[in-house]
Amino acid sequence: MEQLTSYILTATKWALPAVALWVLARCVRSMLREGFEPEYWGRLSIRGQDPLPLEHWECIVGSAKSSDVVLDAPDVHRTHAALIRSDRGQWRLYDLSGGDTSCAGERDSGKGLPVQDGDSLVFGKQKLRFHDLDEKQRAEAEALRRMPGLNISQGLTLLLLTIFQLLMAAEFTQIHSGWLVVRTGLGFAFLILIEWCWFLLVRAMDRRGFEVETLAFFLCTLGYAVCVSAAPEDLLKELLLMLAGLLFFVFLGWWLRDLRRVKALRIPVALLAVALLAVNVALGSTSYGASNWLRLGGISVQPSEFVKIAYIYVGAASLDRLFKRRNLIFFIGFSALCVGALALMGDFGTALIFFVTFLVISFLRSGSFATVFLAVSGAGLAGVLVLSVKPYIAQRFAAWGHVWEDPYGAGWQQTRALSAAASGGLTGVGAGNGWLKDIFAADTDMVFCMVSEEFGLIVAICAVLAVVVIVVFAVRAASLGRSTYFVIAAVASGVMLVVQLALNVFGSTDILPFTGVTFPFVSKGGSSLISCWALLAFIKASDTRLNASFSVRQARREQPAQKPRPSGETPAPKKRKGRGEASG
Repeated sequence: MEQLTSYILTATKWALPAVALWVLARCVRSMLREGFEPEYWGRLSIRGQDPLPLEHWECIVGSAKSSDVVLDAPDVHRTHAALIRSDRGQWRLYDLSGGDTSCAGERDSGKGLPVQDGDSLVFGKQKLRFHDLDEKQRAEAEALRRMPGLNISQGLTLLLLTIFQLLMAAEFTQIHSGWLVVRTGLGFAFLILIEWCWFLLVRAMDRRGFEVETLAFFLCTLGYAVCVSAAPEDLLKELLLMLAGLLFFVFLGWWLRDLRRVKALRIPVALLAVALLAVNVALGSTSYGASNWLRLGGISVQPSEFVKIAYIYVGAASLDRLFKRRNLIFFIGFSALCVGALALMGDFGTALIFFVTFLVISFLRSGSFATVFLAVSGAGLAGVLVLSVKPYIAQRFAAWGHVWEDPYGAGWQQTRALSAAASGGLTGVGAGNGWLKDIFAADTDMVFCMVSEEFGLIVAICAVLAVVVIVVFAVRAASLGRSTYFVIAAVASGVMLVVQLALNVFGSTDILPFTGVTFPFVSKGGSSLISCWALLAFIKASDTRLNASFSVRQARREQPAQKPRPSGETPAPKKRKGRGEASG
């Protein structure tokens, strides 16, 4: 019997990294190599030239090569105007050149001009005609430039992930005994049931993109395994928290489908976030120098994790708001309150995550390196003040790079983490066989080294790459985002996840100062897990591949009744409506 157990453990130790690499490779091929289809929402026609397509809901018109619609003429400003479509199909024109833009003979007074099918638009001396496209015309236009995808089966990828989970469950059943084996097996079965139910529901909605969720479920599987090893008494709570995170992901994805209601709640969400931080500052319980926890009875909540969601929700801006200075000032003030409250709580790691995300959002909103430079300069001064009034943070910086000089003092956690990771090798010592789990915060702040010890360096690196792939996908999808809001929200969410990942991995291995932040989806903890699923919803909403995201309204493909018209031919103008009527 012992020999059979040894054979099973040896087989699973090598099979786990192989299947993990296979799952990751399939997701990478599907997410990063599949062609993104441009969407067509309208056209601008110029006499004697091919029509200029409008591929976004928000389009900059100007002479700059970076403009969405490039007009190469000396009288057109680099950023001349913005042509914006609401999610209800109504278009408006905003002048950005100081009054050198008109629609149907009217000039913009600062609030934008409604644009309808057939209207004449003038940019400087350039005269163009606007053509709105209905669903059938959009389908015809997109068919002319459709990019072929790889057509990788998402069901097969999820099946491979299920095999990975069953192999991991087999390892645990060979090590544990009694009721713990039953609980562990039921937990893996529940996890598999959840992911397959969600996959079948997505397929029933005629959606084909499931790579982001597959990678998230892969990371959650590692998080569940960490919980089995380090805190088996919390298995049920961990599964319920993962289910709560998935439900929040679904709800937020659905909510983001309507930008009107998203914009309507920006200020209430900002006020709620500030109130949460204020309550945390006043009533938070202090643990290891940071008072970032609220304890309500037997439940512990970390408000800063939920403020991350609010920060992205409030910080992202659509194009019509980017050019109003008061909106940027409001965001800077909101950021200062968030980072200031985190500094008062002593949560240096989370404050750093917020600050880097602030830099990214500020640059995306302003396009100004000067703004970023001023923010970095101010943060440098604030950092010096924090180090002077928070001695335990200064102690962590002092230990950085010198943990082996004091392995029983300031370097206690990192030296143990490094030793455990080294002992795991490429394939690990086996699920539940590690000793790092007995060290404080092994399942949260040092979880990368714990995964390396028990499942090997290959699986741990796959976990890191899973987060990186999600972030690269978000940045890549941003180029064809429908709205600036989705672009900024997705990129900022990706930055928040990757900075959190870097601080956790590099902090536990003494490459960066040890800040005590969690590994996305893997570290044990309810607030962090729910927050990561919510950030994933912003990334999912930016995916504009054909019917890939449930956060994007279903595209209706109609078979054209006749051969698509040549690219130089414009659709016939519709009957003009009155100014008070909706054009969408």
